[in-house]
Amino acid sequence: MRVSSKRSAKTPPPAPPELGPLVDAHTHLDACGGTDAASVHAIMDRAAAVGVQAAVTVADDLASARWVTEAADADERVYAAVALHPTRAGTLTDAARSEVESLAAHPRVVAIGETGLDLYWPGRLEGCADPQTQREAFAWHIDLAKRTGKPLMIHNRDADAAVLDVLRAEGAPETVIFHCFSSGPEMAHTCVDAGWILSLSGTVSFKNARDLREAVAVIPQEQLLVETDAPFLTPHPYRGSPNEPYCLPYTVRALAELLRTPAADLAQVTNRNARRVYGLG
Repeated sequence: MRVSSKRSAKTPPPAPPELGPLVDAHTHLDACGGTDAASVHAIMDRAAAVGVQAAVTVADDLASARWVTEAADADERVYAAVALHPTRAGTLTDAARSEVESLAAHPRVVAIGETGLDLYWPGRLEGCADPQTQREAFAWHIDLAKRTGKPLMIHNRDADAAVLDVLRAEGAPETVIFHCFSSGPEMAHTCVDAGWILSLSGTVSFKNARDLREAVAVIPQEQLLVETDAPFLTPHPYRGSPNEPYCLPYTVRALAELLRTPAADLAQVTNRNARRVYGLG
């Protein structure tokens, strides 16, 4: 299990009044301070207080894949996604593949992720998998998504063309989710035309995320999810502070402002989409 982040005095206050039911489509509860059933319950209780009724907690290494599955068993509001993060693709041994496959079969695992390509960290982060190793791991996860019939959750950093190349070469599974979509309108058009799902995080509230904010108008509402990616990417005006699923309404409100639509209506749409895409009860 990775080291938990600590809550601090800078932690954002409770979100504005409830918008209606919401699903956090991608979060990392272990990095939000989740260590056991009691702490997971506490995180989800804070989320439920502002209308976030469910969350998909996502693995980035093998230990995390075990943990997220246990967390999903511990709280009925929690679901899991399992995979090895692209930067950790070098640890995808035969034994790791076997264990990820076993965890992927768990009924509360609702997606294969996060996988994909990260071309920012190679050469910057010690131990980061090289691009070719990442491509091979990405292809294996694509196949796993097809075999399990579960959505593929993609991490894409500085790798638009390469990600598309792998998806075309391998053949995309039925449901593809671009988590924390951060590309511009051209990539958004490509994804939308392919029928893929784009999940937006707190970055949509950042004034300097111009390309992303321009891409928002391209995304049909039926192909839209919202997420925190907590404890990262806390939305404005609390950028840089610890994030948690209870902060999701801030992102929904920022997105609704961009789309010039009522935030409560957008909450209803994204809640419906998440439950359809992940097959939630």
